[in-house]
Amino acid sequence: MSFTPVHGRTWLTQQDCDLDVFRALVERTTDLADYPHAASVQGNVLVYDSERLRAAAGSREVRAELVRAFAEGPGIVVFRGAFPDASVVDRTSAVFDALIAEQHASGATAGDHFARPGTNDRVWNALEKAALFDPEAFADYYANEILALVSGAWLGPGYQVTSQVNVVNPGGVAQSVHRDYHLGFLSDETAAAYPAHVHRLSPVLTLQGAVAHCDMPVESGPTLYLPFSQTFEPGYLAWRLPEFQAYFEEHHVQLPLAKGDAAFFNPAVFHAAGTNRTADVRRTANLLQVSSAFGRAMETVDREAVANAVFPVLLKRRAQDVGEEWLERVVAASAEGYPFPTNLDNDPPVDGLAPPSQADVVRRALREEWTPQALRDELRAGAERRTS
Repeated sequence: MSFTPVHGRTWLTQQDCDLDVFRALVERTTDLADYPHAASVQGNVLVYDSERLRAAAGSREVRAELVRAFAEGPGIVVFRGAFPDASVVDRTSAVFDALIAEQHASGATAGDHFARPGTNDRVWNALEKAALFDPEAFADYYANEILALVSGAWLGPGYQVTSQVNVVNPGGVAQSVHRDYHLGFLSDETAAAYPAHVHRLSPVLTLQGAVAHCDMPVESGPTLYLPFSQTFEPGYLAWRLPEFQAYFEEHHVQLPLAKGDAAFFNPAVFHAAGTNRTADVRRTANLLQVSSAFGRAMETVDREAVANAVFPVLLKRRAQDVGEEWLERVVAASAEGYPFPTNLDNDPPVDGLAPPSQADVVRRALREEWTPQALRDELRAGAERRTS
């Protein structure tokens, strides 16, 4: 992964989103000979036989092959039979069903990042909820060798697993095409504020995956992918553009999955869940987002306390016409500027794909001239919402 700006560009804009360049990158063919441990190529996607892979799971060559597949290859790999024991999947599915039933009974409706709220049954933070509901089922499920292999290959040791259950009911419509967390959850304007090397860095901080908890024929709407799309550097600024969305609609691939299969992909791959056109398949997937150990700061800072301490000074200086840029620099140094991680049950996105950050709340408090106590109360309420 190069940190040298492409063609001397330090910043990317939508003017860099050239569909012809994109087309040249994605209209390639995956050569099975380049991936000796793979069993086949289907729709340009690498397919691995999990039983065969387990025998070589400790091999550095296997991990290197998976890294190449995610970085410069198609960006997507499917592991057939990742969970060979159906009872392990079924026990965890029963836990998910119980969690969904609890949500329905409480009247809660989980939103969705890229689909209309209420379309799907979604369980946020299913990892923690499942562990507390049935620790034995949780342990048997996450002891899976394939999950550990692929996560460690892409992210190295110390990775962090999170899980969101997604059930697309019959008639559930497709998501819009997108890239994923981190930059994929930001507005175009915000994403463009990050330099090009951060656009290259974002995909190596996470790995996206999905475990099929039922058979998923194509008509049930398994995920649509555009192989090789992760290699397009300005893609975080391109996926909302109509011409790129139209290209995705025409050229995406979609593979059926059997219960116990798993698909993993580079989060920069253009993708979207499909429409469930069946009458009787509740398409159930455990969506896994695995994060790098390095996605955190060195020190623990009580930024809520810092923001509260500094806010009276900000109010005073604002009244003295110190200027918005001065205020913004202090806010950036004191308050948490990133809204994640959070508890998406209690702190859902309001406008866009992310809830307001702590810094957003401080900025609003300045604009609206809140009292220090009002800010203190709102920051405390926000901290409580973020707690699982």
